[in-house]
Amino acid sequence: MSITILVAEDELDIRELIAFTLQLSGYTVVQAPNGEVAVQKAQELHPDLIMLDVRMPKITGFDACKQIKADPATGDIPVIFLSAKGQETEIKQGTELGAEAYILKPFAPDELVEQVKSVLTKYNK
Repeated sequence: MSITILVAEDELDIRELIAFTLQLSGYTVVQAPNGEVAVQKAQELHPDLIMLDVRMPKITGFDACKQIKADPATGDIPVIFLSAKGQETEIKQGTELGAEAYILKPFAPDELVEQVKSVLTKYNK
C-alpha cells in the first residue's frame, strides 16, 4: 500500500525539493501552496502524514493544523511542522497543537526522510 504525504509549503522551490526527496523514498506526495489548500486536501484525501510550513499565506501552518486536528475525519493524521525559525516558543506551540515533529529549514534530505519514517512508524503506517 502506498503512503501519501501532503506537503504544504508556500515556497515552490522548497515544496518541490521536499516532494522530490519523499518521492525518491517511495512516498506519494500531494502538494499544497498554502494552509487553506492544505486543509481542503487533507479533508479530500485523508493522507497518511501532513507536513506544514509554519508561515504561509491565507492561513498559517499553525491555523491549518488547528483546523485539521479539530475535524474528526482528519484529527488522527500526524502532522510535522517545517520552519526556518526554531524559537522555543514556536516549537512549543507546534507541539501543543499536536505536531509529532518540528523540522528546521534548511534540512538535509536524509534527515527529512528519517523524521518522516519515525513518525509513520509510530502510527504503524
